[in-house]
Amino acid sequence: MTDNESLAKKPERMKHRNEKKRDRFFVFRNVLNILFMVGAVVGVILYLNSSDHTVATAIILTSIVLKFTECVLRMMR
Repeated sequence: MTDNESLAKKPERMKHRNEKKRDRFFVFRNVLNILFMVGAVVGVILYLNSSDHTVATAIILTSIVLKFTECVLRMMR
């Protein structure tokens, strides 16, 4: 082992996930992500299977708002 290898240290960002402290919005963000995924899938299915796209578009837009909310909470941690 060379001197450089013995002095090398992993950066803080590379720590294992379990060692990181969870932020205060962790559970709420996971719920928002699940609602986003379900809403997006349901919206796309409705959009492709119906002639009136209004309801499907509203569901997809609501899902996007949920995702934006989750992103804002992630930035606030």
